[in-house]
Amino acid sequence: MRLTTYTDYALRTLMYVAVRDGELTRIDEVAASYGISRNHLSKVVHNLGAKGYLQTVQGRSGGFRLARDPAEISVGSVIRDFEPDFALVECFERSDSRCRIQPHCVLAGELGAALDAFLTRLDAVSLQDLVIPRVELRRTLSLSAG
Repeated sequence: MRLTTYTDYALRTLMYVAVRDGELTRIDEVAASYGISRNHLSKVVHNLGAKGYLQTVQGRSGGFRLARDPAEISVGSVIRDFEPDFALVECFERSDSRCRIQPHCVLAGELGAALDAFLTRLDAVSLQDLVIPRVELRRTLSLSAG
């Protein structure tokens, strides 16, 4: 399983904003710090706002900040909100699967259990946990010591 770039950018954006401690952040800052596309990041930030992770402030001196405490944002919930599909095998996504062993398949059940374990583990990890090395992250992202 591999997370999409979109989900990766969502998680990295949340981490960036979390180490800013409530300061307004702009898309250009995040894009420059991570060396990623501003256009792609704009869509991610819009979606983070629409899903209630970010609060956006309009206007000339606007930007965005976390809408919730980082301890209340689980990595598992972000991944569920941003990943388009968790179909590890064909029969996960289609009732008309052409897999001949589907009626008696143990593999699909085991893969489903593994996926559940993956997401359950990430439900226990908060955004606050991800930014524990706060000073080092701020330095790496070229932010003031704060």
